[in-house]
Amino acid sequence: MMFHFAAPRPARRPSLTPMIDVVFLLLVFFMLAARFGQDIGLALAPAMGGTAPYEGPPRLVEFDARSVWLNGVETGLEAVPDALRPLMPEADAIVILRPREGASVQDLTRISETLQDAGIAQLVVMEP
Repeated sequence: MMFHFAAPRPARRPSLTPMIDVVFLLLVFFMLAARFGQDIGLALAPAMGGTAPYEGPPRLVEFDARSVWLNGVETGLEAVPDALRPLMPEADAIVILRPREGASVQDLTRISETLQDAGIAQLVVMEP
C-alpha cells in the first residue's frame, strides 16, 4: 500500500499588512505626542544679587485672575505702565510683582509682557 499525499502547496508569503498598520499607528502616536515648535519661556532673572538696590517710592504690582493693583490701588492692566512711570527714579528701576491668591502663571505672563512691552524690564517676582 502506497500513500499518496496531495501535491505540496507553494509556500505562502507572510502578509505585511498588519506590520504596516502597526507602523502607521506608531507614526500617528509619535506625531501627536511630539511637541512642535519651541516652548515659550518667561524671561525673569533671579533676584539673588547683581541687580541694583531698590530705590525710590514703592512700586508693588499685585494681581490675581481678574484685577491688578498698583501700591494697593486697583488699576487697569493697560494703565499700570503709565502709572508706574512717575514712581520710577530711573527708567530701569525695579518693579515688584506679587501674585494674590487665585493668580496663575498665565496672569504673571500677561502682566510681565505688558510691562516689558512698555519698556519696564527690571521685574522681581515675590512669593504670595
